[in-house]
Amino acid sequence: MYAMRRELNQYRQAGHMAEASVANPHRLIQMLFEGALERIAVARGAMEQGNIRVKGEKVSQAIAIIDGLRASLDHGKGVDLSEKLDALYEYMNRRLLEGNARNDLDALDEVSRLLREIKSGWDAIPEMLRRAS
Repeated sequence: MYAMRRELNQYRQAGHMAEASVANPHRLIQMLFEGALERIAVARGAMEQGNIRVKGEKVSQAIAIIDGLRASLDHGKGVDLSEKLDALYEYMNRRLLEGNARNDLDALDEVSRLLREIKSGWDAIPEMLRRAS
């Protein structure tokens, strides 16, 4: 069973890597949101099951992805928005660290809600604007 799960994860990872290699910048950001949300969901499940190793791994991966979102902010355009998003991403990372340390499901849920809210705005960007950037 473990070998099958490992192979499935490798297959998924290869699929994501292939998609990322041909994705436009807008899709890459969508993939970062999706990846962070997926890792938080797995961390949440691991927390509920008492699996400390997986919980810590997935929270760390989610934090790394959110750091990637922070790094992608263009502080030269829309300075006010980029500063607010930067602060929000920093807050999310802090909440994930707290949630991990305290086994606080609410902290993970809060970050998931915030990420979904930002992602929904990102997903709603019209196609013609996606190509213009």
